[in-house]
Amino acid sequence: MRSRILALATALLILAAPCGALAQPPAKVYRLGYLSMGSTGSSYLRPLDAFRQGLLELGWVEGKNIVIEYRWAEGRTDQLPRLAEELVRLKVDVIAAGPTPAAIAARNATRTIPIVGMSLVEPVAVGLIQSLSRPGGNVTGTTYGVDTGIFGKQLELLREVAPKVQRVAVLTNPGNSPSQPLILDGIKTAARSLGLQLQMLEARQPGEFDAAFAAMSAHRAGAVLLPGDPMHFLHREQLANLAVKSRLPSMSTQWQWVEAGGLLSYGPSLPDVYRRAATYVDKILKGAKPADIPVEQPTKFELVVNLKTARALGLVIPPSVLARADEVIR
Repeated sequence: MRSRILALATALLILAAPCGALAQPPAKVYRLGYLSMGSTGSSYLRPLDAFRQGLLELGWVEGKNIVIEYRWAEGRTDQLPRLAEELVRLKVDVIAAGPTPAAIAARNATRTIPIVGMSLVEPVAVGLIQSLSRPGGNVTGTTYGVDTGIFGKQLELLREVAPKVQRVAVLTNPGNSPSQPLILDGIKTAARSLGLQLQMLEARQPGEFDAAFAAMSAHRAGAVLLPGDPMHFLHREQLANLAVKSRLPSMSTQWQWVEAGGLLSYGPSLPDVYRRAATYVDKILKGAKPADIPVEQPTKFELVVNLKTARALGLVIPPSVLARADEVIR
């Protein structure tokens, strides 16, 4: 009799299970779109690794509760609309896009899927958000700098390293970024305050680099500033070699420029910016609306110096600059 009671109880438990713990639906696996102006090269993987680490620390395990769809534009702005539309068709839950051109392409492709912008330049001015404190649409995220004043700091550092410089060449790629006019305005304002003359030059493709540096030499530029165009970034080693060959101290926004042979870089820590972007993805997947999440400005900036390049240029880096450097390549 007792065995019959036990068997009946067991059967009842099994029948009841679907209504209890065993009936819990499987945890949802979210789909995240990752849209980048860059490529799968190692220099772009460092910020990506920081972003993925940030997600992991918040409990998002790739392949378990989140799937990431990667799209790379290989430095070509014209590829971004197609890639953004691919992500929209996949019905991703969130799009993480960076830098500014990628975020703009994502926003043009959808006004409903939340977008986390990474390393944005002047997002209010280019129309991505209404304000830093209340973005107001489907875009939020992290900015590249406090404002375009960061380029003034770069010119100050160039002047400190090469005090005799009076003319600085600025190498641009017109049309590759909607924020470029704002960047150039910031550079011009800073140059006026420092009493520096600017030589504005264009290079839309690598085949135009030699002519641009020949023009710098012809007009006696004393240094060159590269504001951070994605195409220029992909060919930074060629540009760094040309700068040394032309005897020009150089400054860029990314540490990879110095690693490739450039003299100086100063800008936000991109790994830190991308790691912080992961917190935005986390908040949105947990129900927050991008319109209500304030856009965050970077707090960590890095100065990197290449002493090997300085020696090749016959420059002695002042101790005051070396003391402030976050990394020195010897």
